[in-house]
Amino acid sequence: MNNSCRTRYPGRFHLMLPMLVMLLAGTVQADATWPNVVESADGVPISYEVHGSGEPTLVFIHGWSCDARYWRAQVPHFAANHRVVVIDLAGHGHSGLEREEYTMAAFGADVEAVVGDIDAGQVVLIGHSMGGPVSVAAAQRMPEKVIGIVGVDTFQDVGREMTREEFDAWMAPMKSNFRDGARQFVPQMFIDATDAALRDWVVADMSAAAAEVAVSAMEQMLLDTISGKALSAISSLRVPVVAINADIWPTNIEANREHIGHFDAVIMEDTDHFLHMAVPEAFNRELEQVIASLTTTAD
Repeated sequence: MNNSCRTRYPGRFHLMLPMLVMLLAGTVQADATWPNVVESADGVPISYEVHGSGEPTLVFIHGWSCDARYWRAQVPHFAANHRVVVIDLAGHGHSGLEREEYTMAAFGADVEAVVGDIDAGQVVLIGHSMGGPVSVAAAQRMPEKVIGIVGVDTFQDVGREMTREEFDAWMAPMKSNFRDGARQFVPQMFIDATDAALRDWVVADMSAAAAEVAVSAMEQMLLDTISGKALSAISSLRVPVVAINADIWPTNIEANREHIGHFDAVIMEDTDHFLHMAVPEAFNRELEQVIASLTTTAD
């Protein structure tokens, strides 16, 4: 048996094996980008990832019942020239669930905790859908760092008022049976031309979200609209706000400019609410130009 072992594994291989293991381990450690966790203001752990380097730092904030994975078509593209941060807001993805109410203000604190943890200087906040008002809440908390906000299919008409009747009709299906309600609601955000596999994945994924989180976040976002809190928050901003929106719903640019000091919009045709996923190459080109303009303005 000893002879057999010596034949199969010569002496010099025994000497090389520890070195090989160390080299492989070093390679794995060097290539791996592990997620980070930081506590938000209320102690809820917030998961986030950092990729690339370069200023300004781009912080991507997902929408309602989504998570950091929804930016996978943006991370490698923008990490080539920027430090890119993707976050799981509380109650989403790998972040904690220990929050009683999932408010826009509390989500804004999640973003602030991450930005503080990485010691970012200049920051551009990029928020999809609900990530738009979350970006506004975050910018209010750190005005010295945020040089601009990019809304992704959000901020269509910030001054539009919602009635209590509209709120009740919107929330009723979600409260009755969240999964069924979401499966009816989410498909309305797509157009027929969108890849069916993408649509089906998003519908299945969002409808599998934690019901208590999803219902609370939707309630809080809409209640902010009814109370005027959302309008007051975005009107108080002193940084540029640019929306990159699909044409699935109209964007009232002139009305928005009455409420936001520096507002502009890019309208992408023939796409839908998940435009950053449906047409990522075209979306990334538009976002590149917006980031460049925000950086120039900040300088």
